[in-house]
Amino acid sequence: MAIRMKRTLGSAGLLALAAGIGMLASCSSPGPLPSGAAHVAPAASTAVAASSAASSAAKASIGQPHARWVEAAWSELPGWSLDRSADAWPALLRSCERPAASWAAVCADAKRDALGPLVDDAAARGWLEAHLRPWRVESPDGTTAGLASGYFEPLVEASRTPRPGFLVALYAPPPDLATRKPYWTRRQLATLPAARKSLHGSEIAWLRDPLDALLLQVQGSGRLVFNDVRGRPQALVRVAFAAHNDQPYKSVGRWLVEHGEVTLEQASWPAIRAWARQNPKRIDEMLWSNPRMVFFREEPLPDPAIGPKGAQGVPLTPGRSIAVDPQSVPYGTPVWIDTTEPLSATPLRRLVVAQDTGTAIVGAVRADYFWGWGENAETQAGRMKQPLRMWVLWPR
Repeated sequence: MAIRMKRTLGSAGLLALAAGIGMLASCSSPGPLPSGAAHVAPAASTAVAASSAASSAAKASIGQPHARWVEAAWSELPGWSLDRSADAWPALLRSCERPAASWAAVCADAKRDALGPLVDDAAARGWLEAHLRPWRVESPDGTTAGLASGYFEPLVEASRTPRPGFLVALYAPPPDLATRKPYWTRRQLATLPAARKSLHGSEIAWLRDPLDALLLQVQGSGRLVFNDVRGRPQALVRVAFAAHNDQPYKSVGRWLVEHGEVTLEQASWPAIRAWARQNPKRIDEMLWSNPRMVFFREEPLPDPAIGPKGAQGVPLTPGRSIAVDPQSVPYGTPVWIDTTEPLSATPLRRLVVAQDTGTAIVGAVRADYFWGWGENAETQAGRMKQPLRMWVLWPR
């Protein structure tokens, strides 16, 4: 999991430690893209980058602020014919609810054909091949290898009022948030009387564990289950990103690595929890290393099968939605990913849709894979830091 501070979701990821600053690439552009941070690409040898750039020079390309797309053939997509492509159709239709101008005609066809006989994977693949073209995603210097991390929607036990065992507050935006730029830091909000007073009355819920609150803030949204004093579930709601304190985001995973508490290879959400259990007196020190504080809004959850909304403004689909750098891949773009699952190293090659982003999701070949919710999703997302290749599918 690239533990990441989401701007919108419910992100929406532990460390974004890929290095190397890329340069702006430009050729033709498929349309205006939102502004974003500087490109950060996984390191590659000069020889490999030069070879890739040379092989791509003779092919058509599309320039993006943080990436370059190089024309490709469907046969280049590993496992293309083996994916259950029809499973990605609902995610594609959701993105078509908010299509970019370049997608208007394709989305009109998709909505029309969704009523037709798209009942199997072969038909779905045929439709995609007829309407779209594949483009390999590269960094501006020609690097094709990148990083896949994972994220999920946490499920956290909560209480409406503070009581023994539930003393960690989750907050809505405080009334004076707009009057102070930047707002109080995480440490100040926990220690300074004036800062603490500003939060009074903004409590949404009370949690058991400060790491549960941090996890919700890093993931950007989550589900709260409110239990009575006997532990019986009474209500299930979603909390979604509402605002933050305009302070910089600092990864607590990076802090642990820099202080020699865990190695870079060990850094993961399970490792953070394990360290906290072994060092209860230093939890605040770790938490305060990240000055950013995220505030939430409560939303009803009438259908637990529907995911949280990503940065595109549409619900995410487990296993078929990813977060990207929108300066490399615009929202709503279908993407073919070639990576592996974190625990088994089983190939993970499938069609997904770019529907979200996050401040740690920066660079050309960079994706945060949405695993969904539940125990398995947390386990997979918490350990995912896999090699990645990507192809975008763009209208013909």
